[in-house]
This record gives sequence, C-alpha cells and structure tokens, in this order.
Amino acid sequence: MGLTLAQLASHLACEFDGDAECLISGVAALADATAGELSFLASSKYRADLAATQASVVIVAERDRATCPGNVLIAKDPYLAYARAAQLLYPEVLHEGGVHRSAVVDPTAQIDASAWIDALCVIGPDVVIGANAQIGAGCILDRDITIGSDCRLLANVTIHGQASLGERCVIQPGAVIGSDGFGYANDQSKWVKIPQIGGVILGDEVEVGANTTIDRGALSDTIIENGVILDNQVQIAHNVHIGEQTAIAGCTGVAGSTHIGKRCAIGGHVGIVGHLTIADGVHISAKTFVSQSIDSAGFYSSGTPVEPNARWRRNFVRMKQLDEMARRIKTLEKIVHKLSNDV
Repeated sequence: MGLTLAQLASHLACEFDGDAECLISGVAALADATAGELSFLASSKYRADLAATQASVVIVAERDRATCPGNVLIAKDPYLAYARAAQLLYPEVLHEGGVHRSAVVDPTAQIDASAWIDALCVIGPDVVIGANAQIGAGCILDRDITIGSDCRLLANVTIHGQASLGERCVIQPGAVIGSDGFGYANDQSKWVKIPQIGGVILGDEVEVGANTTIDRGALSDTIIENGVILDNQVQIAHNVHIGEQTAIAGCTGVAGSTHIGKRCAIGGHVGIVGHLTIADGVHISAKTFVSQSIDSAGFYSSGTPVEPNARWRRNFVRMKQLDEMARRIKTLEKIVHKLSNDV
C-alpha cells in the first residue's frame, strides 16, 4: 500500500512542493531512506543528512523548505506530521470478530460479536468485552473485568482486580493490571497481608507498556485518566491517581496513594514516594528522586550526572565532609560578623 505526495499532503493538511504523483510506501531516517520512502527533519543535528538523503519525500518546517533537494511536505511540527504519516502508511492489521477454538470463555462473559479473542486466552466470569476489541494470545481476564470498544490487548496481558478499561486503550505484552497492592501490617515482626479490595480504572486512549504493573486499590480505586501513556516496566502502586495526558517513561516507580496531575512528563527511572501530590504540568528529569509534593508546574531534577570516576570519587569524599564544612563556615561567619562590629 502507498500514498502519493498529494494524498499525504491532503491527509496531513500540509503544503507540498514537488511531484504530486510521487508514490510513498514506507518511512526511514534521512541517512537511510531510499526511493519510495518518506523521511523528516525535526532536529538541526540531522541537517547535514538532508542534502544527501535519497528519500523521495521529506517533511520539513518552513525554514528548511529551500534547503531540501527533492519533494517536500511543509509542516509546523515535522515530527508530529511524520507520526501521522507513519500511521497512514502502516495501518494496524486487525482480526475479524470471533473466538479462537483454544480460548476458554466463561458462559457469563459478554463478548461483542465484532471482538476477537485469540488463542489460549482465558475469559472469566462476568467479563464484558466491547465492540472491535482485540484480545491477544494468552491473555487472562480474571472476573468482573470491563474492556471498552476498540481496545487492543497484545499477548500475555493479565487483568484482574475488578479492572475497567475505557475505549481505544492499548496494553502491550506482559502487562499486569489489577495485581494486589503492597499492603501489609506488622504484628511483632511478622507481616500480615491486608486484602486489596479496590479496583483499577483506566480512561480512554490509555497506553500501558510491556511488563508494566498497575496495582488495584486497597480500598478505593487506582485511577489512570484519559490519554495517559506509560512506558515499559513502570510500577504504579495502589490508589495512585494519574491525570490525563501524563507520560511516564520506563522503570519509574510510583508509590501508593500519590496523585500526579495532568499533562506531566516524568522521565525514566524516577522514584516517587507515596502520599504525595504533584501539580499539573510538572516535568521531572530521569533518575530524579521525588520525596515531597510538588505544588507548581515546572521542570524538576535531582541526582548526580555521570562524570569521570576519579572526579566522582573526589566529589564523594567532599560530600561526606559537608557537615563539618558547614560548621566551619558558620564559625567563620560569626568571627567575620564580630570583627565587622568591632571596626
């Protein structure tokens, strides 16, 4: 399947220069693209590749229109336009409705006729699966689970704990939704498990990455609002609430009962302790440790970036001396203040 330059421009609402009938059938990076492929320039770091690219069409911003040697699409945001073009050129292949003969489906489950249940799935009691949903091979939906229309669960997804998914959610392989939260009471050094009786609610168009886990609530529900995207291997603990259109990168852990606002961007390997509130519009860089609430939008960081080992060892020694240095500075300040008053 392919699209002409004119067709792409129409779909993307972009201007174009060049051969309107030029046929595009794939996408590639500027340095790797060949005839019949589309590429894009979204960063000045790759401008050197633009002059030599063999791509049949390149998506560029207006400022780069004159420097592109061939056919161009002009977009305000070339990267966004590329994303939408790639969706057009690589449409998803969906199964027609039906149930694979090896799937196990409880008789109380309600499955829309247009939904597809793949091989070796287990669909438990009172599960509801909406129109055009795609349930991949080996998925397990325990009981009292609701899957909205047009959702896609890839292979080996496990959902239990009274979870509810909105419409058009995408759950990548190996994700677990509705696992028990980490709730225990201590009885003279012995751990007593607290039953987790809440659920998990995902809004519309939520994407959950591979091997990510979202715990069910202890009493009330864990809530992931519309448009949230979670990368691979993210841990969301019980009763966390994540506001709409927030993005969280891989290997981040969010402890229980923390409330994260709307339109936040949280980098990889961030640790967020429990019972905090993070405001709307907060950006947190990778490897940051969040130990207190953040009450206003902005960019936040912590941690020490990589540096040569010899320098790091020297700095680490000095860090251990900070308390003593602070006391000496305070003593010197008192001496300077006394001398100033004596003059």
